[in-house]
Amino acid sequence: MLDTTVSGGADSQGRAPREPKYWGLKQHLLDLLRSMPPGSSIPTERSLASEFDVSRTTVRQALAELTVEGRLLRVQGKGTFAAKPKVAQRLQLSSYTEDMRAQGRQPTSRLLEVVEEAADEELAVLLGTKAGSAVLRLRRLRLADAEPMAIETTHLPLARFRGLTAQLESGGSLYQVLRESFDVELGHAEETIETALASPEEAELLGSDVGLPMLLLSRHSFDTEGRPVEWVRSIYRGDRYKFVARLNPPA
Repeated sequence: MLDTTVSGGADSQGRAPREPKYWGLKQHLLDLLRSMPPGSSIPTERSLASEFDVSRTTVRQALAELTVEGRLLRVQGKGTFAAKPKVAQRLQLSSYTEDMRAQGRQPTSRLLEVVEEAADEELAVLLGTKAGSAVLRLRRLRLADAEPMAIETTHLPLARFRGLTAQLESGGSLYQVLRESFDVELGHAEETIETALASPEEAELLGSDVGLPMLLLSRHSFDTEGRPVEWVRSIYRGDRYKFVARLNPPA
């Protein structure tokens, strides 16, 4: 049962509302974090429980919320630390490599999987090919300054991009390779953003906790002639990433 304490004020029936104890602890930690540089270690669960006279469960709830919000970074076996500010990426048709370099960060990629497979009906429609035709699936771990940020799975029509895999093994930009080696200029893309929970495998690759909220992006990209180029599913760490968009009034 959650520990609670009574706060000031009253509801319409004169009853004082109950404020969870973890909330007060969370506010204290937020005040503490404002004066701590990124990477600073925060007190242990045991010391926080003792100082605020709450259970370890209450402490874990406060820490969990601050982790989800990107205020804390929990490293298994090492402790909990003040997190760096979230990476803010603008929603635009550019590559991960270009986005990270524009922010002064060093982007790298690790090729996790390269598979040739037959397209099902849905994927065939997305890539403008026939069901059963060969498609290339690239799965990459995206990092910024050596910190895991996202897992990106890209599908491309194999017939159009033969030899692509070898050019990506060095961890370069896919869009740059498409432009320089296949004369493909991207024209537009349709992107959807949803939330998802990290699977055990995704959590391990991204260095996060299982079940941590993630940002799930689906991108359908087309070249300047309107032909489909790729279908991408990316899962980003919700505690380290945020997206920014510029909104204009309708014409």
